[in-house]
Amino acid sequence: MKNKISKNQSFLKKILIKIIRKIGYEFVDQSNLTLSNKDLYIKENLSEAGIKSVVIPLGETTITRKVKSLTIIIRSYTFGDKETNQVMLDQNKQRIFEFPKSEYTFRTINSVIKSCEYAKKFFKDIKFKIIISDDRSNSENLNKIDKILSQTTLDSEIINIKQDEFNREIQSIDENGKEISSNMISNMRNIYKSLEIAKSENSDLFYFLEDDYVHEKIAISEMLFTYEKISSQLNKELFLCPADYPYLYSNIDKTSVYFGNQRHWRQINETLITFLTSKEMIVKYIDQMKEMSIKRHHPMEKKLHEIYEKETCLSPIPSISMHCTNINSVYGLPPNFDWKKVWEENEFKF
Repeated sequence: MKNKISKNQSFLKKILIKIIRKIGYEFVDQSNLTLSNKDLYIKENLSEAGIKSVVIPLGETTITRKVKSLTIIIRSYTFGDKETNQVMLDQNKQRIFEFPKSEYTFRTINSVIKSCEYAKKFFKDIKFKIIISDDRSNSENLNKIDKILSQTTLDSEIINIKQDEFNREIQSIDENGKEISSNMISNMRNIYKSLEIAKSENSDLFYFLEDDYVHEKIAISEMLFTYEKISSQLNKELFLCPADYPYLYSNIDKTSVYFGNQRHWRQINETLITFLTSKEMIVKYIDQMKEMSIKRHHPMEKKLHEIYEKETCLSPIPSISMHCTNINSVYGLPPNFDWKKVWEENEFKF
């Protein structure tokens, strides 16, 4: 008798699930926290790229802003023979783990490749491209970068910046009347180059990235899912930053909190010059963005922050990448993040 009741319940349950799915809903089996008819635990990714965002228990968001392509521009500076003595840009501080500068570049690139390949599992129709915009790396380091890129089938390219490129555009004196260091000029030249590349590349989204951000595996997919979802909800283009910077907690600021795919995202008004946005936003604000590479402001990102006063910029909690600065830097290591694990996972063995 019990078996008969059990079979009847099972049959009725299947009919009910079919009806629920037919009208656009999913049935969660509360006994084991899985989606019925799918081998998915509810803490896994439940969203479908370009179609819907699903978060338990918040439900489903229909995607109206589908991402078509992503180009990642990594600004590379490894310099060369004296790099073992090189510290942070214009600062006399060692980075976390105290490796030569090139090692941070290699692990950044490797982590981005791994994260893109993971994202391809969900975003099968998206075209991914990685561009290395390099300034003054020696041939040994460039060969190593090329070797890292050769491990993937993702479209990739290394662009070498000429040392005198944009000399006419970039001012050598900062807004306070002080002379700018050659390292800072190099940095500004590379920012200018990355914006020029974005102008010429036919891509939907662009991710401008410094070469000392090591990413978690889910970083790229989380940004893409979040961009689709929040942009669809707000009906506007966005800026996303991958890092939960410590300095964001220095002040008690009012903010708005959103849920992306597997992270909370909060609205912020400041980032460094690592961010993801759309081609539409780049075209709209290209002059203001170029000002960061033409004149040395304090802070350097001042013009970007002015854009955030008009547009929505979000960063994740907890972080999906770590900015490898000095351990005491307020612009570096994100809180509640396994720094050593992510660092070790992204070593590339040549």
